[in-house]
Amino acid sequence: MIYSMTGYGKSVLQLPTKKVTIELKSLNSKNLDLNARMPSIYREKELSIRKLLADKLERGKVDFSIYVEATAEDTSTQINTPVVKQYMEQLRQVVDGNDIELLKMAVRFPDALNTVREEIDENEWQLIEAEIHKAVDDLNNHRLDEGKVLEQDFNARVSTIDNILEQVIAMDPERVQGVRERLLKGVEELKEKYDENRFEQELVYYIEKFDITEEKVRLKNHLNYFIESINSEDSNGKKLGFISQEMGREINTIGSKSNYAPMQQLVVQMKDELEKIKEQLLNVL
Repeated sequence: MIYSMTGYGKSVLQLPTKKVTIELKSLNSKNLDLNARMPSIYREKELSIRKLLADKLERGKVDFSIYVEATAEDTSTQINTPVVKQYMEQLRQVVDGNDIELLKMAVRFPDALNTVREEIDENEWQLIEAEIHKAVDDLNNHRLDEGKVLEQDFNARVSTIDNILEQVIAMDPERVQGVRERLLKGVEELKEKYDENRFEQELVYYIEKFDITEEKVRLKNHLNYFIESINSEDSNGKKLGFISQEMGREINTIGSKSNYAPMQQLVVQMKDELEKIKEQLLNVL
């Protein structure tokens, strides 16, 4: 089971005087890169929110937002009545005008309005925190769905590499015979006498240098380990990345040792599939 790092989560809480919307967006990243936006009243809770998200999301470029929309008459701004009245009295001494006109001018002056700093209602915050958990769960469900799509793609590509590897294994005796014949033909073209026993010994030594038995076995093991890791309980994109590097090492060695054009063509196909796997692994949690 694997999770993608790409996902979206949302939860909405309707309170008596406001509507609180929590949104989470996640993209791929090597580590947790968290950007949090929220009204100033909730800033004192930012550290606890970051810890919660770090524990539950692990990795990814995460945008977290809290939006608050007032749905009733609830404001933290009040008119500073004594100051406004004083401004109006002073204005009467300067200009002629009715009270409405003077009031319009007075409320624009400094200290005409008082903004009362809101304090967090802990009962309200508990409700909001519960909604944050719901948004995180929604995001993780989205990540899981995306992970299932990636899993299908990985299984298909690993199966393709495995099938190509079987072709390589089947082709190997033909390759070895081809190398033997090319070397023998090259020696015969020299039209020189040679020790057949010594030639056979050198031929065996030469062919052993191009033997790919170990690489075939190791690549097969890496393919199986990759599938086992996908099906494990934990999603670990970094581990899968390490396995894919080992797969690439064996494929490259087979290509460098093959010395046989048809086999090298198969190696190119395996490399192409592996590159597509590596690209997709960047999105795995």
